[in-house]
Amino acid sequence: MIRSLAGGGLLLPAALSQMLGAAELENPLAPKQPHFKPKAKRVIFLFMTGGVSHIDTFDPKPFLTANHGKPIAKGKGFYKGADWKFQRYGKSGIEISDLFPETGSVIDDICVIRSMTNINGDHFGATIGIHTGSATFNRPSMGSWVSYGLGTENQNLPSFVVIAPELPYAGAQTWGSDFLPVLHQGTRIIPGPEPIPNMKRRAETAEIQQTELQMTEYFNRQHLAGRETDSNLAARIKSFETAFGMQKEAPEAFDISKEPDAILKMYGLGRGDTKGFGWQCLVARRLAERGVRFVELIDGGTSIDHNWDAHAYMPVYNKLAMGVDKPIAALIRDLKSRGMLDDTVVVWTTEFGRTPTVPDPTAEGRGHHATAYCSWVAGGGFAAGKTYGVSDEIGGLVAQDEVSVHDLQATILNQLGFDHTKLTYRHAGRDYRLTDVHGKVLKGILA
Repeated sequence: MIRSLAGGGLLLPAALSQMLGAAELENPLAPKQPHFKPKAKRVIFLFMTGGVSHIDTFDPKPFLTANHGKPIAKGKGFYKGADWKFQRYGKSGIEISDLFPETGSVIDDICVIRSMTNINGDHFGATIGIHTGSATFNRPSMGSWVSYGLGTENQNLPSFVVIAPELPYAGAQTWGSDFLPVLHQGTRIIPGPEPIPNMKRRAETAEIQQTELQMTEYFNRQHLAGRETDSNLAARIKSFETAFGMQKEAPEAFDISKEPDAILKMYGLGRGDTKGFGWQCLVARRLAERGVRFVELIDGGTSIDHNWDAHAYMPVYNKLAMGVDKPIAALIRDLKSRGMLDDTVVVWTTEFGRTPTVPDPTAEGRGHHATAYCSWVAGGGFAAGKTYGVSDEIGGLVAQDEVSVHDLQATILNQLGFDHTKLTYRHAGRDYRLTDVHGKVLKGILA
């Protein structure tokens, strides 16, 4: 349109040059203001791959325990009680199973949601459902929406970081940006001695590298001229700038060697450790401190030996919970001690729960269950030391205050200062949003 106006003599060439130049130099990751004053400015999203059993962790069901192994009164199958006992924790007295005693120690900072439902009962659909709001079509991840809406406070680090030793069931689609500019896609970090490859420059000196980058920048800008509407190209150019900044700042951000012994111990880490969920949680705190908007930590992959998909043998949870329980509690304590919990939303979730009934009374595992399960939130203006929602006596269906994945997404965006119905992006002829045409803000889980 601008070029047409210029061609018709309605705009001076100088004005045209200034307008196009301004668009060309626009930084898509520049910090942005949300719709209203936020309670939080960042998110740490803890995702347990495989479908954690709600009735063995955060939703006690005495009826199931009392009727373990008995046939269902109406229908086929048998009741299966929890394999772990529940105890009350904190001043709030919220019941949590023996799998998560450390999380129980910080329960007064947590709001447990016992009435979650997902839009799909298979791993792939449920995983992208909780992340993107759609179980059937490619859509941008929540982290990408937050990056798009807020930008980043640190131009030397990505706005959206995913720390994932293994790929979850939906793979990289879990953190994809889809139709949003690709710069908002999550950057995957794999724990280990070198979490990000090529962090050290290849050029012999900083001066040589600077010369190379300046020449690359010159040719990139020449190529961009006339293609200003190509968001992928602009994002690609910006990604080079971010990569250069990461060479300066990322090595320090991922280096936990300077953390005090007391902090390492709190996360369950030994000096020199570069793996484990404790490392993921500690690095998440360090990234949050340095201005990263959205950090996702993924526990587990697609192998049932390394995730929470306990079809055959529930006792595998003993090892899995031991790996994440202490680090999660440490993250909450650490953020709180630094005054960061107030403006950081911490989310713990999974794609769905597990069945309260089994086809055989001797079965040691549980199947998929998306009609009732648990998640929890902490910090960022959420209520603390509270439970929200109720499932029925066996944890099969929601009995009160159902929370859909869209409701949870809408409420997280609300705490970041967004009206979820107005955080939109024009694509394929219509405005899209994270929550599609669904979702409501859950006032009952807010402080």
